Amino acid sequence: MNKTMLGVIDATKYLDALEPLTMNRCVAAVPFAGRYRLIDFVLSNMVNSGVESVAIFPKYQYRSLMDHLGSGKNWDLNRKRDGLFFFPSPDLNMPYDHIGSFEHFEQHIDYFLRSKQKYVLICNSYTVCNIDYQMVLQRHIENQCDITEVRHQGKSLEMFILEASLLLDLITNRSQTGYTSIIDVVRDYRHHLKICYYEYSGYVAVIDSIESYFKHSLELLNPAVWKQLFIKPRPIYTKVKDEPPTKYASEAVVKNSMIANGCIIEGHVENSIIFRAVKVGKGSVIKNSIIMQKSQIGENCELECVIIDKDAKVESNVRLYGTAQEPFIIRKGAVQGALINQ
Repeated sequence: MNKTMLGVIDATKYLDALEPLTMNRCVAAVPFAGRYRLIDFVLSNMVNSGVESVAIFPKYQYRSLMDHLGSGKNWDLNRKRDGLFFFPSPDLNMPYDHIGSFEHFEQHIDYFLRSKQKYVLICNSYTVCNIDYQMVLQRHIENQCDITEVRHQGKSLEMFILEASLLLDLITNRSQTGYTSIIDVVRDYRHHLKICYYEYSGYVAVIDSIESYFKHSLELLNPAVWKQLFIKPRPIYTKVKDEPPTKYASEAVVKNSMIANGCIIEGHVENSIIFRAVKVGKGSVIKNSIIMQKSQIGENCELECVIIDKDAKVESNVRLYGTAQEPFIIRKGAVQGALINQ
């Protein structure tokens, strides 16, 4: 029995609630968990489930996403056959309101026609979990379903499995059926298709707003949550960067925090996530915050409930305070000085 799957990651959706983290990048490329991007989780899940051909359908600001994924080498997708494919939308004015747009798929229909896999797995790019899609496929086959939707606590995770032949029919006949996306089909009960639901019971984080990004990021500091997401037999892969170990000064204090490689920590860091190559100056106190790659924190600063994007700089003697619902955000490459202290 042919149990091979074609992976499709729909990265077209733009989430207003994630600004300003998406001002210079698409949602799929938003940094997460110290050294990853959001797309790393769904892509790693696919690879760990035996998917050898993955198509990514982006729309906006996808340069950083392509730079991050490259040829797919870190996911073992740099292959002579199958592998990793990018299919950007040729029409930026075309609205893709739902995951799995048939309009976008038809613009790259040759990819589906040439593929040899019997089944197609369609996912969004911003759901963080560690799921075995082979188990979903097995249930799909056993129950003789036409479409299987993955859910968590009764809510859709925007993950779907169906036969490639059915997907091609839905794409080519969309003008007759009126269906614009896979979600339209699943939500319509008037057709003859058998729709099944797979309830996933593991850890799930849907990153669709700044509040959810902040909440689920700091949840990772809980060892119980970390163990559910980062499982040794099913690793989460990402772009490899060779950097030295983090250097901790004699006066540095670190409590319940995640600190990536290449950092220099001279201050106090508590309940925070520090990405690669971040510098925290002497006398500075960082609590309940997320500091992204290559950002610099000056001396004698106080930061609490703050998100600092990549390559930003906080000058000395600056005090920044936010809340869990509304964290204070410094945009990528920005400089926060004492004269513009909030």
